[in-house]
Amino acid sequence: MAIILIIDDNETIREGLGQVVRKLGHTAHLAPSGTAGLALLRKHGADFVITDLKMDGLDGVEVLRQVHEHDPDLPAMIITAFGTVDTAVEAMKIGAFDFLQKPFPPEVVRLKVERALEFRAARLLATRLNAENEYLRTNDAQAFGELVGSTDEMRRVFTTIERVAPTDASVAIYGESGTGKELVARAIHTCSKRADRPFIKVNCGAIVDTLLESELFGHEKGSFTGAIKRKLGRFELADTGTLFLDEVGDVSPAMQLKLLRVLQEREFERVGGESTVKVDVRMLSATNKDLAREVAEGRFREDLYYRLQVVPITVPPLRDRKGDLAPLIHHFIRKLAPRTNAAVTGIDGPALARLHAYHWPGNVRELENVIEQSLVFAEGDRITPLALPMFLKGESVARSERVASGERSLPEILDELERELILKAYEKAKGVKTETARLLGVKTSALYYKLEKYGIT
Repeated sequence: MAIILIIDDNETIREGLGQVVRKLGHTAHLAPSGTAGLALLRKHGADFVITDLKMDGLDGVEVLRQVHEHDPDLPAMIITAFGTVDTAVEAMKIGAFDFLQKPFPPEVVRLKVERALEFRAARLLATRLNAENEYLRTNDAQAFGELVGSTDEMRRVFTTIERVAPTDASVAIYGESGTGKELVARAIHTCSKRADRPFIKVNCGAIVDTLLESELFGHEKGSFTGAIKRKLGRFELADTGTLFLDEVGDVSPAMQLKLLRVLQEREFERVGGESTVKVDVRMLSATNKDLAREVAEGRFREDLYYRLQVVPITVPPLRDRKGDLAPLIHHFIRKLAPRTNAAVTGIDGPALARLHAYHWPGNVRELENVIEQSLVFAEGDRITPLALPMFLKGESVARSERVASGERSLPEILDELERELILKAYEKAKGVKTETARLLGVKTSALYYKLEKYGIT
């Protein structure tokens, strides 16, 4: 239901137009003058404005100008009497959607209203799409880097990034391996006031404790065997920028104490050094462990935990955001195809269905690896099930490859017979799954499993 604003100083015409509009199922707001009509517009809004051209006070041309100032996408139609067509044409030049000559039959009014509302809907849709594209361009593509997603779970992550990035608050990023915790950290840095300063990463889980101290704080020449010159640590390299401690949950208790000191005091000494180095660093950290549990079980310092986790962000696993699977796949195709298989531009339905059915224990990192492998073996311009890694091809595709090579075991032969029986029952039941299950004498849940197993759709 739309709102139609009708402005005319002739009560008969005004009421007649209102009656036509109401019969179409829309709301009619009637005004006897341009001033009254514009007041109604500002109070209630409108989807279409019909205004008389010749009125005392504000005429139709001035009403039209003010309507467009209020809402440039709002269509407005001029009503004109005989002898004023030239003026109506002039009004259309300055933005009138249409004009109607008096007298006019109701059928013409109905057509004008329907046409105007279609125009209004198209303009609103175009405006919304342009706004969404601008948002994606300025936020997803630029500020959020390679973070791709539009599900509610990822929108919450994006919202938290937007809120916390402009501050200097420490952020603890949680999530399973491969979910994109580093991408979240980079997005926070990119959106922060330190964006033009260094972003330094340390993988705490990949460095033994004896070397981690030197990596973080640096060392002086001669401080230990092999220290042939002074080395600046990651804290110094990140000064005025952002330091990202990945897998911080793997840090030893002794190193946790040293981290706590630098977070509290913003200063440290290099290994083998005596002078104090002061730094201004934004701290981000990530772990796939439950730090709260680690604290409760005495493996992680509670005071360091609260220093690191001023703001927590949890990145959801891919299995909990399957709605982002297709955008992620196309993102990786655009990213990887130019250097792997430039002919590929997309993925077909059956292959996409197999990716949807998979549980993705390795999360987004595993998906990227799968797409890269698939691009290597893809033929044509689409990734098909035949191009997928063996564990994703499904029984029917894998079986066809083994049959082609003459390698058929007894279980595979029995599976083939079972598949044929299911297909015949499925055809007899005209695709109705409950009836197919009844004919086969199995539960519907068991049938769904078999349909998935054999790739029957």
